[in-house]
Amino acid sequence: MSKWAGWLGRLGNRLNRMEAALDERRAEVEAETRGDLPRSAASAPPRPAGHETAARSAPVRPDPVTVVPWGVRVAAEVSWRLLLLAGMLWVLMKVISEVRLVVLAFAAALLVTAMLQPFVVRLRRLGLPRGLATAVTAILGFVVIGLVGWFVVWQVMDNLDDLSDRVRDGINELKLWALDSPFHVTEKQINDIAKNLSETIGTNTEEITTAGLQGVTVLVEVLTGMLLAMFSTLFLLYDGKRIWTWALGLVPAPARPGVAGAGPRAWRTLTAYVRGTVLVALIDAIFIGLGLYFLDVTMAVPLAVFIFLFAFIPLVGAVISGALAVVVALVTQGPFIAAMVLLVVLAVQQIEGHVLQPFILGRAVRVHPLAVVLSVAAGGLIAGIGGAVVAVPLVAVTNTAVGYLRAYSREQQLAGAAPVGPAPHGATAVEREPDDPADAGA
Repeated sequence: MSKWAGWLGRLGNRLNRMEAALDERRAEVEAETRGDLPRSAASAPPRPAGHETAARSAPVRPDPVTVVPWGVRVAAEVSWRLLLLAGMLWVLMKVISEVRLVVLAFAAALLVTAMLQPFVVRLRRLGLPRGLATAVTAILGFVVIGLVGWFVVWQVMDNLDDLSDRVRDGINELKLWALDSPFHVTEKQINDIAKNLSETIGTNTEEITTAGLQGVTVLVEVLTGMLLAMFSTLFLLYDGKRIWTWALGLVPAPARPGVAGAGPRAWRTLTAYVRGTVLVALIDAIFIGLGLYFLDVTMAVPLAVFIFLFAFIPLVGAVISGALAVVVALVTQGPFIAAMVLLVVLAVQQIEGHVLQPFILGRAVRVHPLAVVLSVAAGGLIAGIGGAVVAVPLVAVTNTAVGYLRAYSREQQLAGAAPVGPAPHGATAVEREPDDPADAGA
């Protein structure tokens, strides 16, 4: 009985579907007769029974963009932009590494120009023409730099014999101390170490010669970089405003006002950094040099000049120059004088870090110590000592420019100016929905 009931139920369902299909076909024929149905639809073949029901029951698939969570969409758009920026930065680093000499020479010229430009301005105020003021400033600046270099070389060569004798005496004292130490070092072991060192030097003669040839190549590159820096400094001192105007013309017109305001502020930051660094380095060199002189350390004056030069490498330069002074004092004067030199170096560096730099440099070029360490390390890895010198002023200038551009953009938005650049688009663009129904019809 149940089988008959199931069969009758299925038959009734089929009859109902056939009736629905006939009704639908009848409605289409009547519509075609009245002319309401387009010819293409009228000539279409009849759909099978149950098609409309299946179409209604088929799920409607949403737009894939609406299915992806908002956070994933934002992360995806940020990721491909970061990848693009990373690729551009990688290409830029490759280009800079290929023309590193030119880049470092121009960076050095910018630093020297920031130091000498105030003198050109003062000479112009005294009535000198621009060309004459530039020539006088450049010649005096280059003469002073050359005299400093000559003085360092002269002092080193003049004290080289005395230093070598003291180094030899220090090595002998170290040898005697090792023999009398509780480490049970014998004279045979010391002689074996010296013999192995001599054999190592003898077997690596080819490598040493290659290093010497590379040193000649480096010397040629240094001389070339110095000439490029000198010519660049002359042109920057004489025609710096025109060069800046030309560079500003390369910037897109919508962003030009902001860049025009950020440029002078960045230059003032660079000038303040160079002046402050020169003054701090000079104070360090004078006080540490006086300490070395009164402690009767060999080559006190050349060491003071080295301290002045290494002060242009933040944090790392002070450590290297101080360690060099301590080592020279240890070899030539003994442990007690070396300890006194270490105390002098630490005292002066503490005064520099807590008094001189905050007072002289000020907040205009204040950079976090972590940023200083990372920038010096990155600059040293990319371009050696020159990169380490340029890294911190580059970070300071970038910080000033970015801060001004951010403030300028905020002021433009508050003033109701149109934003620079295209409107938001892509998967993260959100259309503004009208808050008031009256806005919808506007």
